[in-house]
Amino acid sequence: MKSPLLTLPGAVPAEGVDEGVAAHYGDLFREQRALADGTGFVDLSHRGVVTVSGPERLGWLHLLLTQHVQELPPHQATEALILSANGHIEHALYLVDDGETTWAHVEPGTQEALVAYLESMKFFYRVEVADRTADIAVVHLPAGSIAEVPEGVAVRETPYGRDLFLPRGDLEEYARKTGPAAGLLAYEALRVEQHRPRLGFETDHRTIPHELGWIGSAVHLQKGCYRGQETVARVQNLGKPPRRLVFLHLDGSEVHLPVPGTELRLADDGPDGRKIGFITTSVRHHELGPVALALVKRNVPVDARLLAGDTAAAQETVVEP
Repeated sequence: MKSPLLTLPGAVPAEGVDEGVAAHYGDLFREQRALADGTGFVDLSHRGVVTVSGPERLGWLHLLLTQHVQELPPHQATEALILSANGHIEHALYLVDDGETTWAHVEPGTQEALVAYLESMKFFYRVEVADRTADIAVVHLPAGSIAEVPEGVAVRETPYGRDLFLPRGDLEEYARKTGPAAGLLAYEALRVEQHRPRLGFETDHRTIPHELGWIGSAVHLQKGCYRGQETVARVQNLGKPPRRLVFLHLDGSEVHLPVPGTELRLADDGPDGRKIGFITTSVRHHELGPVALALVKRNVPVDARLLAGDTAAAQETVVEP
């Protein structure tokens, strides 16, 4: 869906999966600094919104999700995954329950497949699943924001800020009151700084939760059975994941950022060395300069210097080997 906020002064549209909202409004670093200072907001109205209502919603979701949600208190934010039978990540849900309805926002374009899966698992449970993307827009307020939250709006409050499930028709008026707007590139830069993985960016068809540090935050290890649990338990108790997420400081003298998918090699082996990983997200940060998230093989030494294509990179550990 194309956001009406693309008509704001300076708005430059985002591309790819984030098409429909602004990448920035003319000053990327100013927008980052505003978010870091707890001011402004981010238009995330391109994200999918799914709700589950009914008296058995939390118990039913508990059977399907990787997170313990059976007794999720009202207004407490959490996140959860849906895995394949082999333990590979298929969906990531960012959840809150308001006491009557469970709200979730998900990656753009994934809501239809998610709703189809949830509908197929209803059986005789008293639950109702709805795709609310057409009438609900997600707005992000950064940590420290004192912006007003309209009455009756579901809110996910996390250490990184608040996600509002705002009626789509109220988006323009809310933006007028809450500005200045910050684009998605500013939001992504802070996400990378915070080492937070994103479905479809840090994941591929074979990613398991351990590789990205999603154990704990999105995967509860002491809950009952769910699809893919066998893989989660086996890796947790008997082995190590084949890959691990790392944070990279990139050579700031390079004009161009290495794009997602850029192959990583050990610097000592040179640009023709063996591939040991790849860039998943790369950004320009207002304080740190060019940085990235990447997946590398688990046995890559944590102090090894890397090459992202021709760009030198120093790694920080996110997931322990």
